[in-house]
Parts: sequence; structure tokens; C-alpha cells
Amino acid sequence: MFKMVALFKKPSDVEKFDEYYYGTHLPITKKIPGLQEVRVTKISGSPMGESPFYLMCEMLYETKEDFKTASRTEESKASAKDVMSFAGDLVTFYFGEETNV
Repeated sequence: MFKMVALFKKPSDVEKFDEYYYGTHLPITKKIPGLQEVRVTKISGSPMGESPFYLMCEMLYETKEDFKTASRTEESKASAKDVMSFAGDLVTFYFGEETNV
């Protein structure tokens, strides 16, 4: 599986963030063609105590090629535009492939 991971810093207004993220942004993202699964994790802490991060979203695609194809769609562009409009200063993106260990 190929993943795009969005890691969000803690927003100043968690309630407002959650309302928009779950009510507006995720429905937009879930429309992306080729997207196999979306996994959202709320981060509750770290080994050092409080974490500066609030939420992690993993978007799974079958292959890197599937991700590249999906990234060119209008649905993907809408999701990207939306996330930057409400969390551009909070989000960092990573890409990677799952490996068997």
C-alpha cells in the first residue's frame, strides 16, 4: 500500500477544527478516485508528554501509480485546496509505502 500522511499540529480551537475536518473536509477527501481507505488518529501524547501534534490522517492507495493518477483528479485538487484553506499553517504531508516486517 502507498500512503499519503497528513500530520496536523494542535489547532487553537479544537472544537471548530473537528467540526470542519469531520463534517466538511473528510467528505471531500473520501471522494478521491482510487483512494482505498482513510484512517484518522487523534494523537493523545508522546513519550515526552504532550505532543505538538493533534491528528494524523493516513490516505491509502493500492500503488504509488494509483496515488499519482488520483492526485491529478478534480476531487484530489478540491481536497488539497480545502485543507490549505482551513489548516495550511497546521498540516505537513508525507508519502511512503508500507513494508512487510
